[in-house]
Amino acid sequence: MPRDIPPLAEVRRITEKKRDAWWTVMLVDPVATPLVRWIAKYTRATPNQLTWGAFLVGLGSAACFAQGDWRWLLLGAVLYHVSFIFDCMDGKLARLTGTGSVFGAWLDFVFDRIRVLVCSVALMGGQYARTDDVLYLWLALAVASLDALRYIDSLEIFKIRHGMRKQIKARMRAARKAENQAELAFMEDLLRENPEADLETDRDTVAPLEPVAPLEPVAPLETAPAASAMEATPAASVTPAASSLETTSAAPVTSAAPVTSAAPALSATRALDGASAPSTAAATGAATDAPAPAQAPARRRTAVVDLHQEFRRRFPWWVRCRNFLLRHRIRAHLISGVEFQMGVFIIGPAVDAVVATTVVSGVLLLIFELAIIYKLLLSTRDFTRTINSFETAAAPVNS
Repeated sequence: MPRDIPPLAEVRRITEKKRDAWWTVMLVDPVATPLVRWIAKYTRATPNQLTWGAFLVGLGSAACFAQGDWRWLLLGAVLYHVSFIFDCMDGKLARLTGTGSVFGAWLDFVFDRIRVLVCSVALMGGQYARTDDVLYLWLALAVASLDALRYIDSLEIFKIRHGMRKQIKARMRAARKAENQAELAFMEDLLRENPEADLETDRDTVAPLEPVAPLEPVAPLETAPAASAMEATPAASVTPAASSLETTSAAPVTSAAPVTSAAPALSATRALDGASAPSTAAATGAATDAPAPAQAPARRRTAVVDLHQEFRRRFPWWVRCRNFLLRHRIRAHLISGVEFQMGVFIIGPAVDAVVATTVVSGVLLLIFELAIIYKLLLSTRDFTRTINSFETAAAPVNS
C-alpha cells in the first residue's frame, strides 16, 4: 500500500539543500528528488540500502574503467554518474522519512572514499595497461591524494570555525550575564537562511565593530501593532534576525545611535532591527480618551558577528557573485570534491581526454582550496578583533 508522501514541491523543500554543488543542483537533483519521492511512496527501501547500491554501482564503474577502451570508459562514466545520483538519494530519503542514522552517515562517507580510490586506480591502471605511460600511475596517486586532502582540509576548517564560534558565544554569554547584553547571531547563518538577501547594499556588513544599546524600548502595545507582532517571536532565536535581514535588499537600512556598553554587539545590527516603533506623539494622540496602555517589555536586539568581514571588504565583487549563486541554490565553492570527481570520472572518460581533464580538475580544486584557506586566514583576523573588542569593553568595568 502506498505511503502518504507530500507533493513533489514539498519533497524538494524537505530534501534539497539550501546550498549545494552546481553539478548536484543542475544534473542530480532534477532526477534524484522525484525518484526519492517514488521510492518513499511505493517501496520500503532504507537510506543504507541506497548507500550500498551507490557503492556497488561505483564498483561496476571501476570495472568498466579498468578495460581501458573508450566505449568501456563511456559506460563507466555513465555508471559513475548513476552511482553519484544514488549517493545523493540516500541522504534525501533519510530527510524525507526521518530514518537517518549516525552509522548511515559514517557508511556513506567511507563508501565514498573507497569508491574514489578504487575508480582512480582502475581508470589510471586501465590507461597504463593500454599505453604503458607511467604518467597514469602518478595521476592515480594524485587523484587519491587530492580527494583525501580535500576532506581532511574541510574537516579541519570546520573544527577551527566551530572553535571560534564557541569562544565568541562564551564571551557573549558572559557579557550578557553581566550587562544584559543583546542576543547573538552569525552573519553566515543569516545568509544561509536567507540566500535572497542582497548584502552588498548594506554598508553595515563591512562596518567596523561598534557597541550598541543592549536593550531597545518598544512602543505601547495598543498603538504599535507592528511592534507587538514582532515581539510575539522569541528574541533568542536566530530566525527573527534572519527574517528582517531579508528586507535589506528591498529598502535602505536605518541606524540607531550607538550607546556604549560593557559588552560589544557587533556589526550589521541595524539590519536586524525591523520596523521602527511609532513616535511618542503619534502614540499619545491615538490614545487620548483611553487609559494608559501597559508598557511592553523591552526587546533584545540581536548582535551579529561577521567573521568574513575583511574578506568581503577586500573582494566586494565576490559578494555579488555569491549572492547571485545563492539565489539559485548554488554554493560559492564552485570546484569542490564533487566537481573534481565529475571531471576525473565522468567528463574525462566520456571525451577520451583523461589526462587533460584530470590535470585541469586537480588544478582548479587546488585553487579553490587555497582560496578557502586564505578566507580562513582573514576570518581568524576578524575573530581576533572580535575577541579583543570584548576585552576592550570590559576593561573600564574591571578598573
